[in-house]
Amino acid sequence: VPPADRVTLVSLLLPAAAAALYKQWIPNTNFETASNWDKGRVPCASDLIHFEKNKVVSVFVRSPHALTDMYLPLNGELVLASGAGFAAFDGSWDPGCDSGATVRFADAEQHAWFDPTLWQDVFPGRELEPSGRIFSVDEERVPCSYDDVIFQPETSFRVNVDSSRRVIHLRSISLMGQELSSPEAWARYLQAPSAPLQFHGNGTLQVTGTSCPDKSGCACGNAPDGHRICAALLRASGRQCPAPACQSPLQPLGHCCGVCGATISLDFTPEFDLQKYRDRLIQSLLSQPKYASVRMAISKVHKAQTFLGVIPRSSAPLIQIVLTDDEAGAQTGTAAEQLAADIMGDIAQHGEALGISSGKMEVATGSTLSGQAGSQALSRITAGTVLGLLFGLLLLGGILFLYRKGKLR
Repeated sequence: VPPADRVTLVSLLLPAAAAALYKQWIPNTNFETASNWDKGRVPCASDLIHFEKNKVVSVFVRSPHALTDMYLPLNGELVLASGAGFAAFDGSWDPGCDSGATVRFADAEQHAWFDPTLWQDVFPGRELEPSGRIFSVDEERVPCSYDDVIFQPETSFRVNVDSSRRVIHLRSISLMGQELSSPEAWARYLQAPSAPLQFHGNGTLQVTGTSCPDKSGCACGNAPDGHRICAALLRASGRQCPAPACQSPLQPLGHCCGVCGATISLDFTPEFDLQKYRDRLIQSLLSQPKYASVRMAISKVHKAQTFLGVIPRSSAPLIQIVLTDDEAGAQTGTAAEQLAADIMGDIAQHGEALGISSGKMEVATGSTLSGQAGSQALSRITAGTVLGLLFGLLLLGGILFLYRKGKLR
């Protein structure tokens, strides 16, 4: 999509939710996209154009084309832009078209909703953020429950929405330059003939029109399909995670592969505001020149709780911060480690005012054999302190009992 098209669409969407996160679908099934054809080029007039008869497809056509012959699918559509169309080839010589080959339209069935490589983030209203320094864990690279989804204007597409959930919730969906942000508007669109050509699979997309209601943030909601997300990523990277530069990499929640650097887990109070805290970290710490190589992800996640470390019990919300850097060798992760230490220091000083009750840091660098962990607790008595007090009271009671029995002087 030309940059001007993207800017226009984003500017139209800005009034709805200036701080919202938009995720844009990358592939298309446009006629003029060279990668959509098996020859790696757009068919020319003397070619035989072939669509597989049993493949369902929607194809957007931007401009007029001359053709010799074209085999169409049994179920599909050609969406013509203004001035676009097809005309019979008159046989005149074209220096760029003398092959007369059979050019087949590529299979669009493999494009899956839960493939993070097929989405890109669009950040309206966040121009002041350090470019390329904010990332998402893998589960959050796919649209989350309160995200806005964009399919680029003047494009066609086909996406497989197979899911472990019956319904995939979204805040809004924009297609062909039109934003659908209410359940009613989305229900009407699903009745249109194009919808089943664009979306297929066992999952159902549902537009809610609602933003995250909690200022402490909302979990993404893609955990049930985490295995689909990781499978798609591993297919793209050779079916295995890249070898980490540290010996004991960290495993952030919602991320497919281990990372070197640092993670921080925060417990919070009702006063915590995720967006304000995120902005605080970016402006006061991440933007410092000494952290130019560090990238950060921050979001609310749910961590599984167990009884005695074995029996599943429930899940608890926490704020997860993931820090990685571009350092190499023994220095891998050291800049992220230093930033994590500064964040923990800031929590020690201002955590209560920020609505943070405790924080735990874990580190994996190129110079450490195992992850190092530290924690900072605020306004709470730790379990160790409680056990210590109980032990002290029991000891004191035992001494008093022995004294009264005359066993001790």
